Amino acid sequence: MNIFLLSIKNIVSKPLSTGLSLILLALGVGLISLMFHVDRHLQAQMNNNIRGIDMVVGAKGSPLQLILSAIFQVDVPTGNIKLSEARILQKNRLVEYGIPLSYGDSYESFRIVGTTDKYPEVYSMKITDGRLWDSSMEVTIGATVAEKTGLKVGDTFWGSHGLSEGSHVHEEQSYVVKGVFYPSGSVIDQLILTGLQSVWDIHENHSDHAGEEHHEAEHTDEGVTKDEEHVHHAEGSNPDAAFSDEHERHSHTHEKEREITAMLVKFRNPVGMVQLPRMINEKTNMQAALPNYELLKLFSLMGIATATLNMVAFIVILVSGISVFISLYLSLKGRTYEMALLRTYGASRLQLLSMVFQEGLLVAFSGFVLGILLSRIGLFIVSILLKSDYRYEFADMELIKDEGYLLLITLCIGFFSALIPAITVVRIDLSKSLADA
Repeated sequence: MNIFLLSIKNIVSKPLSTGLSLILLALGVGLISLMFHVDRHLQAQMNNNIRGIDMVVGAKGSPLQLILSAIFQVDVPTGNIKLSEARILQKNRLVEYGIPLSYGDSYESFRIVGTTDKYPEVYSMKITDGRLWDSSMEVTIGATVAEKTGLKVGDTFWGSHGLSEGSHVHEEQSYVVKGVFYPSGSVIDQLILTGLQSVWDIHENHSDHAGEEHHEAEHTDEGVTKDEEHVHHAEGSNPDAAFSDEHERHSHTHEKEREITAMLVKFRNPVGMVQLPRMINEKTNMQAALPNYELLKLFSLMGIATATLNMVAFIVILVSGISVFISLYLSLKGRTYEMALLRTYGASRLQLLSMVFQEGLLVAFSGFVLGILLSRIGLFIVSILLKSDYRYEFADMELIKDEGYLLLITLCIGFFSALIPAITVVRIDLSKSLADA
């Protein structure tokens, strides 16, 4: 007598009640599993992107917006800050290093970010082809950028003003690809990196074209500008020295006027975290935001929503367990004669108990498997949405430890759902059951 096959036949013989139990179990398990994976992926992605960054400095506004725009590159920046002020902060004794970021242009929705070679170094980026940029208008692109745009070493392209497609194209100067980064799973995979000078040059060149006619109007009849006249009539007899002094003064003034979007800061010691953010927020025109603190607040808000969804999912699973219990109990009440007959044919109480528990556990396990499949479908959909909006992918979809605990909980629910029906089987009165039939 094959008790396992008999259990399967008993389950299949009542498709409506079994189907309802499976659907409820699958919905509960699928929702909880999906929450596990989304939370795990987001935390891993965020922790990966904030490594080596203790503070972000930018224009005043929303601290969370500053974090999302400067670190994760998924929001618009709060504004610009003076390069000169950022340089002063960079030289502070409590700062180990500061990484300037300047952006505002894009190519096919991928951001072009002006920075220094310290930025990819923090993320331990490796170059799979070519080299790192080393002069203006040279770029090194992330793996995802290369994959989606088809750009390769030696290609040139024009950047668009703004962080989305359809904006004004800077056709005055083109960028040239000098290298491609190896995939890292970090935000750099989605970026086009270049030097700060490239960002300044492309926008200064655009401004120069706009003011070209005004500049030509200032020339004298002899073809000498007012600035040149001032240089040639400077104190002293050496016009070259006078021009050199004027050029140095102009460069220094120009440096003071330059702006960047944000600066990523690493503290030299914990004292920096205590002193610098408050000092920056209170005494400068800049804003300091701590990634760990802001993300902790974000996850606490997300945690409330996740806990609520998980609670609803567990309630659904418990209702499913009640459904399994009712199904087994009513089924056994209608199969009392069958059970008594099995006993007369030599089936032991243990075998009958085994059959009832197997039915409960089989329904529970089947519901778990179906729920895992639903969660993977949901994860795939979430991945597509995040990829479309934020260019993040959930490539890792294998079973995780939390799902192992979820399996144990599901099986326990199936076991306890079969407990009372199993006790009923043990107490069957053979003579009465056969006589009533």
